[in-house]
Amino acid sequence: MKTIAVLGTYDTKGDELEFVAQKIRDQGFAVLTIDVGTGEPPRITPDVTRDELLASVDADLKPIAGDRGACVALMGRAAAAALPSLAAERRIDAVLSLGGGGGTSIATAAMRALPIGFPKLMVSTVASGDTSAYIGTKDIVMMPSVVDVAGLNRISQLVFTRAAGAICGMVQAEVESDAAKPIIVASMFGNTTKCIEIAKPILENAGYEVLVFHATGIGGRAMEDLIASGMVAGVLDITTTELADELLGGIMSAGPNRLEAAAKAGLPTVIAPGCLDMANFGPRSTVPDRYRSRLIYEHNPDNTLVRTTAEESARLGRTLAEQVDRYGDHVTVMIPTRAISVISAPGQPFHDPGADAALFEAIGKTRKPVVRIECEINDKAFASAAANELLRLLANG
Repeated sequence: MKTIAVLGTYDTKGDELEFVAQKIRDQGFAVLTIDVGTGEPPRITPDVTRDELLASVDADLKPIAGDRGACVALMGRAAAAALPSLAAERRIDAVLSLGGGGGTSIATAAMRALPIGFPKLMVSTVASGDTSAYIGTKDIVMMPSVVDVAGLNRISQLVFTRAAGAICGMVQAEVESDAAKPIIVASMFGNTTKCIEIAKPILENAGYEVLVFHATGIGGRAMEDLIASGMVAGVLDITTTELADELLGGIMSAGPNRLEAAAKAGLPTVIAPGCLDMANFGPRSTVPDRYRSRLIYEHNPDNTLVRTTAEESARLGRTLAEQVDRYGDHVTVMIPTRAISVISAPGQPFHDPGADAALFEAIGKTRKPVVRIECEINDKAFASAAANELLRLLANG
């Protein structure tokens, strides 16, 4: 029988959590109740107490009892330490939680510590806003509670019952995958889609499973996290555009650690300056004043692209070169000299040979191999060369 963890603050949400737990039991699943409350004693005796969780990190709430924020942070850390162990020991097969702001912070901290694919459902009062801080790069399902998680009524009972059904359905779903194939991760953007579409079957025909990540900031972070997990054999990092958003303050930055995971892991890697000609902003009205005189391209009503200058391109090239220098022997930088995106090709809005030349010159100062190909990034010649170069590195790695 599969077991679903019902985790939450049983001091303030005990009745609601027990309602969900019973709905899960009614569907034939076992329940493991886990208390992450930080205040009064729980209303219902849980299977796993808060003291047991705190003991796993050798901590105690008493010294910080007057500081709610500190208590929430500590309990989140304790839950994040305990849940992976419960999952590894096969004591739980899924986790569901209900909560407001504090409860959501604690529960999702624990959920982020669980592997991708492990069912995770958070019913929350904050689920309709910006949930990026709660989800991170994991597959956490956020379900709006609609009303506050403060008692049982006709709306909350409806939402909680559906949530119980959802987590049971997630546990029942059978997942088919070919775990025997080694994984290659690849970065892609709308402006480099064709390149990956050509490269992907070449790698798959060689026996690899290719996972593609959209270079939108969260996509880059997710790819870095998967690389760091040890599950990846090789990296086709064609689309490094998130570096431009980090430099210009765009909305799709993956943070300052982009490109670091593969270097630390020593993985065979092919890197290209895909879409370093652009930084991403929202609607045109959101573009900062300092960029209004630039070449600007409205990709769609919600996404406006700002062209990088020659000076910025040189800085991006230096950043990329410095990161590449941290890699081992199994890395190659490949430069499509005619265009690094669809819209930087001759005749397109972002065509700027001077900016591209500055970028390529700076990248060329890396101590690692650099291959220049006289074509556009989405040309078959470039995509095939990049895929085959990665296969060569994998064979020699």
